[in-house]
Amino acid sequence: MSRADLVLAGCRQLLTCRGGAPKRKNELGDVGLVENAWLASHRGRIVYAGDERGFRDSVRPVPGAETVDCREFVVLPGFVDCHTHLPFAGSRAEEFLLRLQGWTYAQLAERGLGILTTVAATRAAGEEEILRLCLERLDHMLLNGATTVEAKSGYGLSLKDEIKQLEILKKAAGLHPVDIVPTFMGAHEVPPEYRDRRGEYIALLLDAILPEVRSRGLAEFFDVFCEEGVFSAEETRRMVRAAKAAGLQVKIHADEFTDLGGAALAAEEGARSAEHLLAVSEEGVRKLASSATAAVLLPGVPFFLRLDRRAPARALIDSGAVVALASDFNPGSSMVSSMLFVFQLGVFTLGMNVEEALNASTANAAYAAGREARAGRLEPGLQADALLCDIPHYAHLAYDLNRHPIRHVIKNGAFVVRDRRRV
Repeated sequence: MSRADLVLAGCRQLLTCRGGAPKRKNELGDVGLVENAWLASHRGRIVYAGDERGFRDSVRPVPGAETVDCREFVVLPGFVDCHTHLPFAGSRAEEFLLRLQGWTYAQLAERGLGILTTVAATRAAGEEEILRLCLERLDHMLLNGATTVEAKSGYGLSLKDEIKQLEILKKAAGLHPVDIVPTFMGAHEVPPEYRDRRGEYIALLLDAILPEVRSRGLAEFFDVFCEEGVFSAEETRRMVRAAKAAGLQVKIHADEFTDLGGAALAAEEGARSAEHLLAVSEEGVRKLASSATAAVLLPGVPFFLRLDRRAPARALIDSGAVVALASDFNPGSSMVSSMLFVFQLGVFTLGMNVEEALNASTANAAYAAGREARAGRLEPGLQADALLCDIPHYAHLAYDLNRHPIRHVIKNGAFVVRDRRRV
């Protein structure tokens, strides 16, 4: 018999997203639905997910165990936001107003706005200020269903300030229930002081900052912005190989505005993910489909930037690529930190059905963040990270846009949100 200290009894619907990760093609449409289901955990790990008879036969609650009547709830895994730029300071609201007047992302960058605006603000801000901002943002993410979040540096662009961002993420991880997956992204942009010496900046990244990040154990992933005007495919490949040699896994901001072959490069280099993909080529789609590299789609970006272009979600899914959804939370191109909203955008703007968008926001997003053995599904052995939604059917997560469906959030077997309030 398995022991349990938390039991969710008689769930109206339980979406387990079972079956392993990553999910491809038809698997993406199977959310592992169980009606009138029971979910049990012990010390933060799931021990049972299934019908009542199986629960009665195999699980014994320990003295003092909490049992929750879930007849009015649809229960699903906590969302995994596998692409955010969490630790930054400052606002780009003025830039937002200029974009509404017709200024393009590239035009803003040429005038010293864009990423470099946030770099200046982040460099000037103290650690305590940025930490406070991170914790506030994590609260909002949690209330909207994210229980695991990948977070990138990349607004420091110097040894001191990249380390500062990553150290802040380490502190935040110790203070907040949301799991944080740290990514070193010093290759987010070339800082102004190196604008005419980009080779020297790449050398600084690879010879000074990367070894320091690695020696301090501050990041699991290395990310680079492979884009026209930022880093070329050749520069990206060089940095990616150096990061892999240093023991970091790799992500690539690929083919966001122009097709530089970033998606194909990511697949060739065995990157964990290629992210953005608004301009991905047919070759890039084919190479992703035949690889283990996840295609992380960020529908908040074209929505926020009011672009007509969308990532080719259907082509990627139908070809067999691993498709995940994420927010790209950042102050310039996607001031969106709600994974619930991102899931809904996946349905309404990317042509995904509800089941595909759910798996892309949970099981496959966990895979893209390197957390598929811990999060993204409600199966025995995984973390008990669950959302309790007071809706009559899981379709209402997208169908009923008039209400916030997430009433309670469980993280590692404990309630961290009750009645839509942080505990």
